[in-house]
Amino acid sequence: MTSPIEAATPVNGYTTKRIGLLILPQFSMMALAGASEPLRAANRLSGKTLYEWTLLTESGGPVSSSSGIEIQTVPIDQAPEVDRVFVLASLDIEHQKPPKMLRFLQRAASRGVTVGALSTGTFILARAGLLEGKRCTLHWESIGQFAEEFPTIEVTKELYVNHGNRWTCAGGTAAIDLMLAQIALDFGNPLAASIAEQFLHARIRAPEEHQRMSIQWRFGIHDRRLTAAIAAMEDNLENIVGIEEIADRCNLSHRQLERLWHQHFGMTPKKFYLELRLNEARRLLRESTQPIASIAYSCGFVSASHLGAAYRRVWGCTPGEERRKFDDAHS
Repeated sequence: MTSPIEAATPVNGYTTKRIGLLILPQFSMMALAGASEPLRAANRLSGKTLYEWTLLTESGGPVSSSSGIEIQTVPIDQAPEVDRVFVLASLDIEHQKPPKMLRFLQRAASRGVTVGALSTGTFILARAGLLEGKRCTLHWESIGQFAEEFPTIEVTKELYVNHGNRWTCAGGTAAIDLMLAQIALDFGNPLAASIAEQFLHARIRAPEEHQRMSIQWRFGIHDRRLTAAIAAMEDNLENIVGIEEIADRCNLSHRQLERLWHQHFGMTPKKFYLELRLNEARRLLRESTQPIASIAYSCGFVSASHLGAAYRRVWGCTPGEERRKFDDAHS
């Protein structure tokens, strides 16, 4: 008996799509599941082998995710022929420039293979020279770092981007949306919609949707003037905007903004802005190996000592102590 999915989905005479998933150490298990599970579900629901996928690393063998879970992989010099290849990365991306992987990607692209990346894997595509003249995206936390390293490449805050046979994605659950979009292109919308329902994924999100939860939800506020002010602060963590200018952008006087801020947050806008910058510094100290001076500049401080003084007042330790404590706890 033909299943409703098979009847609704034109997969007769199909050709199996072969996918290579290039894994870097400290990759995200969420992104891996988001990339591979829709392919598995497509095969199950259609009753056909629509997709095959291979997990690849430079040398093969086990590789650990950011959560410490190990998976087994195939070395790239034993990789089967693939129609598409995606790079999966997450933490510790600053120093990842694997030469064999870069050459593998360059050769694949030269053959017309679709090349993509999930989360911070976009750095690897760019380091391979495969994003020149392309729009791309990656996880919102790393967009500023990416823009510094590749100032000529257009980077967006969208969930995923398909530009010129280059698919890039913010990672996390956005990997599901990217793969569902590919499945819809390959085998039709009904199959993609059925997979989304299997995963309780209420809707397939459009690529241009923003990655982050809305400011209203994150801060529990509904005043549009406050959300506009916070958006201005978050968009200017490095190049600090004066509170007077922020108030003006929100059609408020400085005094009105101060009063609203005390009412909703119990502090001044200036202190709130500082805490946003210090929170970003704390994240970078814990999740990157950037020098402290570089972190200071990217968070709007004029020097490492300027950051250190503010950091100690708020967190009770220096940036260097913060980094050592976090490293010791996760070693």
